[in-house]
Parts: sequence; structure tokens; C-alpha cells
Amino acid sequence: MPDFNSIMKQAKKIQERIQSLQQELERRTVEATAGGGMVTVVVNGKYEIVSLRIEKEVVNPEDVEMLQDLVMAAVNEGMRKVQEMTASEMAKITGGFSIPGLM
Repeated sequence: MPDFNSIMKQAKKIQERIQSLQQELERRTVEATAGGGMVTVVVNGKYEIVSLRIEKEVVNPEDVEMLQDLVMAAVNEGMRKVQEMTASEMAKITGGFSIPGLM
């Protein structure tokens, strides 16, 4: 049976790796599109939209709802991709164990 000090050292190492990963993920970005590329969003690891591109062909004052739907779809897809990226990288550190409250 491992001693308590050994377990605490391992926990500290994991915590340091997680903090380092969080900083790295904040710098990474993912791209998502909607409407066949008519709306493109780039989201960083801090769940911030860093860019949004809307092709002028999709801007129609008579159909604002379609544009709103495309923007929401692209943003939601971008957020989902960031979640997947974060979960995948965290699994590498935690060995696949889900640790509540980490990210």
C-alpha cells in the first residue's frame, strides 16, 4: 500500500500538469461553420469567440432569423469542439477518470 506522502506528491504533479494544460488550452482555437461555410466562428480554449465571419450572401434583411440560426449553430458547434478538445486532453492526464470541477 503506497504511503500518504507518495499519494500527495502524485496529486501535486497531476495538479501542476492540469494547470499547465489549462494555460495551453486557453491559447488553442477551434473553428466551426454553419450553412456550408456561410458563417464561421473561431473559439479559444477559454470559450471566447475570437472571430466571426459571415459571408455577405447570407445577409438578407428579409430573413434575419436564418442568419441568427446560422450564427447560433456555428457558435454552439465551436463551443462543443472546445469541450471535446478539453475533455480529450484532460483524459490524457487523468487516465480517463472524470474528476468533477477540474474543467
